[in-house]
Amino acid sequence: MFYYLEGTVAHTEPYLAVIDCGGVGYLCHVTAMTQARIKQGQKARLFTHLNVREDAMELYGFADIEERNCFLLLVGISGVGMKVGLSILSSLTPERFAMAVLGDDERALTAVPGVGKKLAQRIILELKDKLKGKLKDRESAETFLPDTALPGGNALDEARMALQVLGYSPSEASAALRGCDPAVMNVEEMIRAALKQLAR
Repeated sequence: MFYYLEGTVAHTEPYLAVIDCGGVGYLCHVTAMTQARIKQGQKARLFTHLNVREDAMELYGFADIEERNCFLLLVGISGVGMKVGLSILSSLTPERFAMAVLGDDERALTAVPGVGKKLAQRIILELKDKLKGKLKDRESAETFLPDTALPGGNALDEARMALQVLGYSPSEASAALRGCDPAVMNVEEMIRAALKQLAR
């Protein structure tokens, strides 16, 4: 229903922000990461998700599309509610979350308040299965382009897969990573550099 809201940040408090859009204040549930990037009295754009329940309609807002994509993946898992999804993305950036899933890193997830070992295992298991299918679909849907092959081995492959987890196509991810040097950058640094390139 709503793709994003753009307006003045009228009010903030932990995990909440009110965005004034043309005189109407929209209350959004936000992560700590998003809250750190917006300031009261300044303009902001939040990418949104509307959660409709029998007794309420709740709006969730995210500072970038990658964070929203991760949130939607999380809340699609049995046992991961909206609050847990916000908690995970308040502790982990989208790129760090993607690497935790791809790298079977339970410790990164169990460090989040409210996430036990069993839930962390379920998140990794369910998302890896879903992401494998999505990655295959994206690969098969792409026209083969010889110049999209990446030299540099597994680190670049991991970074490219993480970017695909965040919603980018294989060719977009490959192009954004082209200037990254795995000899001097770790996977997270390459992902961050690629996201900056994609945001231009």
